[in-house]
Amino acid sequence: MSIDPLRVLNAPRRALGPAISRVGQGAMLAPAFIRRLVRTREWALTICGALAGVVAAALVAFMNFIADMAHRALFALDAGDQLSGVTLLDQPISVFWPMVGGIVLCGMMWVWQRVGRGDVVDPIEANALHGGRMSFRDSAILALQTLVSNGFGASVGLEAGYTQIAAGTASRAGMWMKLRREDLRIIVGCGAAGGIAAAFNGPFTGAFYAFELVLATYAIGYVAPVMAASIAATLAMRAFGGAPFSLQIETTHNVTAWDFPWFIILGVFCAVIGIGWMRAVPLIERGFARVSVPRLARPIVGGAMVGVIGAINIQTLSGGHGAISTVLFSHMALTAVLAFAALKLLASAISLGAGFRGGLFFSSLLVGALVGRALALTVDHFAPEIMPDTTAFTLVGMGALAAAVIGAPLTMSFLVLETTSDYALTGAVLAASVTANMIVRESFGYSFSTWRFHLRGETIRSARDVGWAREMTVERLMRRDPATAPHVLKIGEFQQKFPLGSRQRVALVDQEGRFYGIVVVAEAHAEGFDDAMPVVDIAHDTDQALLSSMSVKEAMAVFDETESDTLAVLNDLEHRKLLGTLKESYATRRYAEEMEKAHGTRL
Repeated sequence: MSIDPLRVLNAPRRALGPAISRVGQGAMLAPAFIRRLVRTREWALTICGALAGVVAAALVAFMNFIADMAHRALFALDAGDQLSGVTLLDQPISVFWPMVGGIVLCGMMWVWQRVGRGDVVDPIEANALHGGRMSFRDSAILALQTLVSNGFGASVGLEAGYTQIAAGTASRAGMWMKLRREDLRIIVGCGAAGGIAAAFNGPFTGAFYAFELVLATYAIGYVAPVMAASIAATLAMRAFGGAPFSLQIETTHNVTAWDFPWFIILGVFCAVIGIGWMRAVPLIERGFARVSVPRLARPIVGGAMVGVIGAINIQTLSGGHGAISTVLFSHMALTAVLAFAALKLLASAISLGAGFRGGLFFSSLLVGALVGRALALTVDHFAPEIMPDTTAFTLVGMGALAAAVIGAPLTMSFLVLETTSDYALTGAVLAASVTANMIVRESFGYSFSTWRFHLRGETIRSARDVGWAREMTVERLMRRDPATAPHVLKIGEFQQKFPLGSRQRVALVDQEGRFYGIVVVAEAHAEGFDDAMPVVDIAHDTDQALLSSMSVKEAMAVFDETESDTLAVLNDLEHRKLLGTLKESYATRRYAEEMEKAHGTRL
């Protein structure tokens, strides 16, 4: 007797489905007073943001605990050691663990495909297209995949998993309270801010991560809830045992105006490296496809390749949190620094290209630190009289490359500020980060997150709310009962059927509803026309029309191109069946109204 794996997987859902449904319905009815409070009082939303931050800290602490336990068990680490912080493993066989992780991930992907789940919506995409709506189940699965990837040593960070599960939980809570679209987007930002703040012991870092990436704007109405989430997450994480990636660095060099040209040059180098790094991931994906590696088997092959790189330098495995201390406080030679940076770049690109789940947040910090140190050593070799401060270059490079890849210059500047408490150095990091980010935006146009959207066919460049524009289709705006007439009518017959002043415009169709153009009634009554002349000869826009599936922005572009004030709406270009008409003035007014709603931030 064969066993259907899907039937086994769905058995608990079938058994518990009715009970879960009843509980869910009761929960949706319970918090009516909470919904009213949050929808009408900013302080209530701020409290919700703080709670989201506390929950995010708990999730970060739990995920970090699981990852640490996996690293200790699989790689035989001592208590307190981090995988990328050791230089030699007691068990050489440990370099095979990334391949084993690939096998586990393949099994998870197979199940994921069998249950019919598609791409997971992350916080940026949720706020850009879905009004902050995220699936908690999908977010939990992605966080689990990130744990498997990082726990088995793939060269990816946990930060993507932190923000995904924290934002997904916040989004689910917001939907439970039936928050407005804008409030739900804010709560998603609070969850992401709490995840980053808890991970790095940085309330400003977490808050500006939300402002720059998840909300894509700075507004007075966002400050209280997002900052409350970041501060609450930071305090909660200290109660849970401390942030996993907290660094405290003392700088000894006073940054002067003469140092800034070197930091700007470093920002340029980081921009070039960041663009190459982001382009490398899809190239590796295409490389796997070119050699006919099945998609489900790619994590296994990629894990084996990462294991080989780990055998060369074990510090390239995992996110790189332990290795940052090596870069900052050890005396590495220039060749060792360059080799380490190249291997880390390659390992992380292979991990992501092979299908491991995770992010480049901390990997970009590590590689940026290596790039900054390499430039300092190079300057010291060729111009020792400049006396570059290696620690300052390392920190500036850390922020600049992360800003180029992640797309958040202020976030990285605050990360360095909260790490060093050095305001002068923070200014240098800001200059280099802005330089790197500007070059990437001008020459490449994407951060790593939005670049992945682009590869999937999405056109979004940030978390700015554009979902409302996609939801506002021509079909929703069109007039469904336009005046119509047979296209075979003569001018005289048309004048009798539609006297002057009865209608402004009439659409010409055949018996099957196929569109032939729009006639302006006033023009049809103009002098000089032969009554026997076919009315279709004076029809406008016979070849120009809108499709019902177009968004309002696409419709506005067609209006501009045709210079028409009214266009027909068709089902498709092949059958050209008339569904209705749309006026440019009405579309413009509705577009302006919805834009005002979307960007009318709480004050």
